[in-house]
Amino acid sequence: MTTLSRASAAVSTSLRDIFIVAAIGAVLVFTAGLAQSETLHDAAHDVRHATGFPCH
Repeated sequence: MTTLSRASAAVSTSLRDIFIVAAIGAVLVFTAGLAQSETLHDAAHDVRHATGFPCH
């Protein structure tokens, strides 16, 4: 394998990993933020406060 193909494989893997993490994060944020269940929404709200993340 050449150096160029190793570099392109590494970039491809990195981009895939970034996309996967971003997708998981988006699902978590939208699930908690748009939840109809009071319990789920309140639990997410409490976690945001506990981690210092502004939510208001």
